[in-house]
Amino acid sequence: MSTLTEPVEVASGYRAGRTLPLRVELVRQLKRRRTLIMGGILAVLPFVLVIAFAIGGDPGSRNGQVTLMDTATASGANFAAVNLFVSAGFLLVIPVALFCGDTVASEAGWSSLRYLLAAPVPRARLLWSKLVVGLGLSLTAMVLLPLVALAVGTAAYGWGPLQIPTGGALDAGTAAQRLLVVVAYIFVSQLVTAGLAFWLSTKTDAPLGAVGGAVGLTIVGNVLDAVTALGHWRDFLPAHWQYAWADAVQPHAEWNGMIQGTAISITYALVLFALAFRGFARKDVVS
Repeated sequence: MSTLTEPVEVASGYRAGRTLPLRVELVRQLKRRRTLIMGGILAVLPFVLVIAFAIGGDPGSRNGQVTLMDTATASGANFAAVNLFVSAGFLLVIPVALFCGDTVASEAGWSSLRYLLAAPVPRARLLWSKLVVGLGLSLTAMVLLPLVALAVGTAAYGWGPLQIPTGGALDAGTAAQRLLVVVAYIFVSQLVTAGLAFWLSTKTDAPLGAVGGAVGLTIVGNVLDAVTALGHWRDFLPAHWQYAWADAVQPHAEWNGMIQGTAISITYALVLFALAFRGFARKDVVS
């Protein structure tokens, strides 16, 4: 009779760390229709804005108060910054929620999750592969938008310095470096949405529920941040720091807001990712 102290026999050549390689998971996700559609939407947005500015005229001629939006047609760098500004609050939330919230729940919805685990793919390995690929696709989406916007904006408005709405300008090289910082910060700030979506994806068999839940809770955070009666409690909301990256596109960059926002986002994200791994390790997978 076997006992719990006896070693567990495994198939010859089996290595848990080699199951579900990242390359395999990445190819599977790239071939999915929702990935292609999301990429298409982000790539088309800069063209839509160029057409809107062409129809509506110079955005800077509408009022006396100059904002980042009013400098959109000043250069390709300005156009890329404006694309990030109009997308960071909502549009860029969607690919993060989609890529991180659909990944596990979709397997359960297809009734293929139990077969993956029976392959056997260790649960932690399965979650790790899907999380890394989901975050990688989310980062790719955030890089794709400003790259396309920079190319389209340069073709439409020329290559030049990034004009600061409050006065002054950043030369093209410095502007490119600052935009990289902005993209990196937006990605970090969206880790909370990624954590929410991924955790919900391990709790439900409905991908739409995980994606919609993450987007909905992110919107709730934005609403709460608008309630000034909360006072300093808003400092603990990730949404409170989502536009702290604007301090990077100043003649003298300020980092305090981005540092605080990064700390808040990473803290929330680590807790949510830990909950996902802990809950999935104990989950009775029947689908």
